[in-house]
Amino acid sequence: MDLKTDLNDMLYFTEVVERGGFAAAGRALDIPKSRLSRRVAELEEQLGVRLLQRTTRKLSLTEVGEQYLRHCLAMREAAQAAAQVAAQVQTEPRGTIRVSCPVTLAQTSVAVLVPLFMRAYPEVRVEMLVTNRVIDLVEEGIDVALRVRPTLEASGSLVIKQLGQTRTILVASPELLVRQPAPKTPEDLARLDSVAMSVSDGRSSWRLLGPEGAEFMHVHRPRYVADDLLTLKLAVLMGMGICILPDYMCREELRDGRLVALLPDWAPPAGVVHAVFPSRRGLVPAVRRFLDFLGEHLKGEQVVHASCTEDKVAAMG
Repeated sequence: MDLKTDLNDMLYFTEVVERGGFAAAGRALDIPKSRLSRRVAELEEQLGVRLLQRTTRKLSLTEVGEQYLRHCLAMREAAQAAAQVAAQVQTEPRGTIRVSCPVTLAQTSVAVLVPLFMRAYPEVRVEMLVTNRVIDLVEEGIDVALRVRPTLEASGSLVIKQLGQTRTILVASPELLVRQPAPKTPEDLARLDSVAMSVSDGRSSWRLLGPEGAEFMHVHRPRYVADDLLTLKLAVLMGMGICILPDYMCREELRDGRLVALLPDWAPPAGVVHAVFPSRRGLVPAVRRFLDFLGEHLKGEQVVHASCTEDKVAAMG
């Protein structure tokens, strides 16, 4: 087939044959009979063969017309199947979702939520890129990037949807506090070793919010830096320094005394859990439902408390 052939002309030809003439086909397609006749004639001219034998009383297929019709019917069937696939994708969650997620979030709440989502929607596949690096969604073909930031920041043409918040706590190990006494004021933090997320210039800044709207900025040079919160947590447990950690990462250790919360009247700002995606327009149901599902489960301190309970993990098993 000449790749320049208009596929509509193949459909018009098929309708003319199936309905027994140009008038009936024109009524079915809502196209004037003269225009339909002209389009079929142009198709024959482009192909360089006669497809129909025309008489004043009836139309009949030539030998090559019969062969050509078989391919036209197959093309129409394939087009209908393709349209059905597109329609299903627009109504039912199905297909592959490519998601990027920070390591710690992936290893906690999201590690439980994704299987629960996939159980609810068995026609959906999920490809998870677990990384702390900044992702270029378009270049890397990511449908949804999950992020945790102190504030929501504009991302150019990307759409941002807030999903929930995580509370963070300033913690230390009892071992460290034997060597370096617990601070009584934010200014006392300067006396303690610290561990923190990697920074470009070697210095880290922690913003603390206190009573009656008070704020304090602790600028320090961490003794140990890493780009993974679990690594930092282990360092804190071994007495390497103080650190700001999400409460869901250290709840058990705080309960059994392996970690101690510092300056209870002061707290870092909550982290905003949000999703970033290219556009709301054309958002397929699988991605839209995934975003809704996360929004339903990642609410405030339910980021891990309510949505990722041991009961749910056991139920998956």
